[in-house]
Amino acid sequence: MDAIGISILSGAHNTIVPRICELLRQQGLADVLLIVGGIVPDEDIPALKQAGVAEIFQPGATTQQIVEFIRGHVRQSA
Repeated sequence: MDAIGISILSGAHNTIVPRICELLRQQGLADVLLIVGGIVPDEDIPALKQAGVAEIFQPGATTQQIVEFIRGHVRQSA
């Protein structure tokens, strides 16, 4: 597994996302790229990134921006 993308519109990002990061670490998957999209206030972003989120795409982000980020950050298969 190279990447996981999560879309959260419920406002539960401060509960759900850190738990996902914790579970990934417990399973030895800390190198999996985790990106989050949805309604995430600017003030919540630093803590989510510190928890292990690679990037957060807020409303207005284009699919192209997301694809370019993933391509730029996921290891290429040999």
